[in-house]
Amino acid sequence: MHIPFKISVLVFLKDSSNRILLIKRNKAPNLGCWSPPGGKLEMATGESPFECATRETAEETGHTIVHSDLHLFGMISEKSYEGTGHWLMFLFDCKKTIVNLPPDIDEGSFRFFHRNEIDDLKLPETDRTLLWPNWDQHRSNFVAIRANCHPQNPLEVTIEEIQRTQ
Repeated sequence: MHIPFKISVLVFLKDSSNRILLIKRNKAPNLGCWSPPGGKLEMATGESPFECATRETAEETGHTIVHSDLHLFGMISEKSYEGTGHWLMFLFDCKKTIVNLPPDIDEGSFRFFHRNEIDDLKLPETDRTLLWPNWDQHRSNFVAIRANCHPQNPLEVTIEEIQRTQ
C-alpha cells in the first residue's frame, strides 16, 4: 500500500507581549484543534521550506516576513500520521513580531496565547509530545525528530540530532 508523503511548515509567530499566534483549524488535518499557522510546500514549483513559510504566513495572517526573519529550529518526520500519510514538517520561529490579530480565514480563526495557556487547549495529541516540548527546549537551537505515529501503536519518538547555537 502506498501512503503519500507530505512536506509542510509551521511558523511560530509572536506579538509584542510574547504571546504565540495559533489558529483553530476548520479543516483536516487537526480539525477543531489549535496549532501554529503553516501549510504544505508547493513541491511542483520547487518551493523551499523558507519560501513556503513566508508565503503561508502572508496568505494566512497577512503578515509579511522575509527569510532572515525566520529561524529553522526543527524538523519532524511523522510516519503514518493519523494512519493516512507521512509528514515532514519544518518548524520556524519568527523573529519579527506580529502586531494585529489576523481576521478569520477559511482555514480557521486566530488567537494569541501565552505559552502557559497552550497545554490546556484542544491540541493534536502528537503536538503535545512532539511540538510544544521541542518548542520549549530547542527554539533557539535545532532539533531533528522522527516519530512513528501509527494510531494503533504507542507513539514512538526518536531524537535524531540536536544542534546548540554558540
